[in-house]
Parts: sequence; C-alpha cells; structure tokens
Amino acid sequence: MSNNYQHHNNYRGSSTSQQMNGLRPHHLQNGDCGDDGDCYRRGGGSNRLTNGYSVKPLDNVAVPDMCIFCFEVLDCELNNVEAPGTPKFTNDAYPLFVTWKTGRDKRLRGCIGTFSAMHLHNGLREYALTSALKDSRFAPIAREELPKLTVSVSILQNFEEAHGYLDWTLGVHGIRIEFLNERGYKRTATYLPQVATEQGWDQTQTIDSLLRKGGYRAAITPETRKSIKLTRYRSQEIQMNYKEYREVLERRAQYGKVQC
Repeated sequence: MSNNYQHHNNYRGSSTSQQMNGLRPHHLQNGDCGDDGDCYRRGGGSNRLTNGYSVKPLDNVAVPDMCIFCFEVLDCELNNVEAPGTPKFTNDAYPLFVTWKTGRDKRLRGCIGTFSAMHLHNGLREYALTSALKDSRFAPIAREELPKLTVSVSILQNFEEAHGYLDWTLGVHGIRIEFLNERGYKRTATYLPQVATEQGWDQTQTIDSLLRKGGYRAAITPETRKSIKLTRYRSQEIQMNYKEYREVLERRAQYGKVQC
C-alpha cells in the first residue's frame, strides 16, 4: 500500500458544509464512467448510479485557467515578483482543494483545501500557496522544483450525508468521515474521489486507510466502521504540469505580439 495518500488531502476551514489552448480538462464529466467502471447515465435532472441512488449533475466549473493561475501564483511567490492579477474564470464560491505533485511518478508534494465555500479567485490564490508552502508533512516547495511540478485543482460539489460507511461509489465520490478516536475525541479525515481508485483500494480498505489518516490507532473492527458518520461529495478535477503551463504562457505571448 502506497504511503502517498496516508495523509492526503488535509483541509482547513469549516468541516460542514474547456478546453482552451488545446489542453483537455482532466475531470469526470456527467455520463462518463469512473475508473472502476461504475458508469452513470444521463436522465432528467440527475444521474442514476448502479448502486441505486441518484446524484445531481455537476456544475461545469473547472477549467485549465485555474491550474495556470495556481502556477502563476506560486511562480511569482518563489521568484519574489508581483502576484498575478485577477483571473478570467468564474469567481463563484465553492469548496476546493489544490494538490501539488512532483516528478514523473507524481509523488504527493502538498495538498490542502477547504470545505467552506470560497470565491475561487481568492480561494485558489490562498490554497495554491498554502498547499505548496505550508503542508506540515513536507518542506516548502523550492524554486528549483517548479519544472517538476504538476498541479491539480478540485472543485467540490453535491455534499450528501451517507447512510452508512459503504453508501458511496468508488471513482465517483469523495468521502469525509467523522469518528471518535480511542480516547473519545472527535476526529475527521477526507479523501478526494480519485484517491481510492489510484491506490487500487476497495471501499473497506479506503475507510480503514482514512481512519488511520485521521489518527485512529486502535484495532479497526466492524463496529468501528459502523460508528462512522460519512459525508459523500463529488468533485471536478483539472490538472496541468509545468511544461504545459509554460507552453500556454509562450503561446499567449506570441498572440500578444503586434507587427507594424
């Protein structure tokens, strides 16, 4: 079992609640199949999942410019230059996560977000830096690491209280759990939708890993799992690596040139 996600997707804040320039958004569209093959069909105002319950369609929010903006914010911070101006994508409010990975194997380098709905311009500006520089599991990202980075932006939607710890679908839902640890203290932990399928876990393995991530140290029993309060949610994820980011900037610079 990989260690990359044992503490993945830390978050801050409240515990409740287009392609452009030839780059293809890496998020799950309504009507597609998840990585586990759990397909869902179009139908009316919701989509019917194979386990029998419905989910509302996702708002189409995530766009490549969000990744570009996160790279620009971090690039400016590490090079001590003026921060980028106001981006052109929507400034609607959503819960969000920013994840930084490094190298060809995309090792986790920082991941922090919030379950509080934030206006996206300020939210992505804040969490691009918080995730890169203030994730307590890692040293701050250094300037020389920039060319190796990949950034992912996750926009969270459709929060629903689950009926039991298995009332969610692999590859479709992210999950947030609340539980009491062995000392009786309330703890929380979350995984974004892609984590379980990337790691090859089934639902029970995901729950057990999430309990450990949240600090549960005692033996995990069926009763432990049944005591969990689980909230499921969905996410649009968009990702981009540094090379793609630089290519977009160069194309935009070329478009901006004017000949006399």
